[in-house]
Amino acid sequence: MDQRHDAGADRRPAAGGGFVTTTPTTAQGAPTWLEAAPASAAADAAVALFAGHWEGQADGVWSAPGRVNLIGEHLDYNGGPVLPLALPHSTVAAVRARQDGVVRVVSAADLGGEPSVWQGHLSDVGPGAPEGWAAYVAGVLWALAQAGHAVGGVDAAVVSTVPLGAGLSSSAALECVVALAVADLGSLGETSADAFRAELAAACVRAENEVARASTGGMDQAASLRCTAEHALRLDSATGAVTQVPLPLAEHGRALLVMDTRAPHRHADGEYGSRRAASERAAELLGHGLLAEAVTEAGGTAEGAEAVLDRLRTAAAEAGEGADRVEELVRRTRHVISETARVHQVVSLLTSAAQGSCVGVSGVGAVACIDDVGPVLSASHASMRDDYEISCPELDVVCSAAEAAGALGARMTGGGFGGSAVALVRAGTEEAVASAVRAAALEAGHPEPAFLRALASPGASRLR
Repeated sequence: MDQRHDAGADRRPAAGGGFVTTTPTTAQGAPTWLEAAPASAAADAAVALFAGHWEGQADGVWSAPGRVNLIGEHLDYNGGPVLPLALPHSTVAAVRARQDGVVRVVSAADLGGEPSVWQGHLSDVGPGAPEGWAAYVAGVLWALAQAGHAVGGVDAAVVSTVPLGAGLSSSAALECVVALAVADLGSLGETSADAFRAELAAACVRAENEVARASTGGMDQAASLRCTAEHALRLDSATGAVTQVPLPLAEHGRALLVMDTRAPHRHADGEYGSRRAASERAAELLGHGLLAEAVTEAGGTAEGAEAVLDRLRTAAAEAGEGADRVEELVRRTRHVISETARVHQVVSLLTSAAQGSCVGVSGVGAVACIDDVGPVLSASHASMRDDYEISCPELDVVCSAAEAAGALGARMTGGGFGGSAVALVRAGTEEAVASAVRAAALEAGHPEPAFLRALASPGASRLR
């Protein structure tokens, strides 16, 4: 689960079940960097945790990454395209198969506290049970069994370097590492094949929706399982089809900077639900199953988009919606239409940059096309702030400060109301941009942000 699905999700200990934090590096007055632990160190920690709680040895160690969404916010449940990339920060699990239906899981605690332990039986797992972080573990086994796979129990020990509360999908990483481990140990399918990984992602989505009872559109699970190194993942949320989009940033002197506002989620859990409900209502009024169909109706032109919005105004008014509600539905729909166009634009720019045949607004060549992504990110943030209304002062400040410090563009990422923003920057300027963002946040009276480098990383894998 992620803030996109629940405004307080990753900030609750129950959502992640406790974790080994990323290593914060800072000097007094300097930005705090959340560095991903080396895979070997995380694997060692998981093995040690396993040995300290369960007799014997684990059968293996698996890893699943968190993600940052480059563009395409709140489009997954609307059937639109999204463009996430996997992070080097991951959740790691040492797992041993059981045949008796018993599930035993220990999850490392933050800040030196006692590890969290859960034990139960698969016969007791189902919609709404268990509650808390264990739902994201036991629920995956239940969902795989519901899909027709032969699933026994597991003993597991989990650690994580995915920052909690940052909107970077720590809970999806937990689901996906369990799914991959169980599939590997049970020989449920070809775990290196993308088609089977799509099935695993679907099981993780079902676990989150039905067992954890947290609404998810499926982007996070697809990213954790299906991303590849040095690429972003273009996911068609309606069909599940994916395209690996090259992300040639480093070779052209560019980088992605993630800025965790560390802002408390001041909105109730219903904010995500209200956005989704508005989208579903708008689609219904337009006679569509998903709001993405309104994008197709708009035809990719400004005139077409306005025609759709005018038709929505008329249909909503005729259905008895009040004036304020009508304009709310229009704003939500305008975001979905414009954000979809931005996803297509970014995919086109990155693909052209990788091919070396690019003529962009900024000039000719790969660098020009990459730099042209920046203003698209900024336009996305404006849409989320003004039309989808999911930003907050902390997010607005860090995005503005990053751009003022030389970032080529910045936008909030994830569900909003807190969490993180992502900025496209010139390589070598990360420290300067982070320092400026930190200073601006503190001057505004906001929490001190933390930072991480978003290196496009591979999806879930077996480490040992």
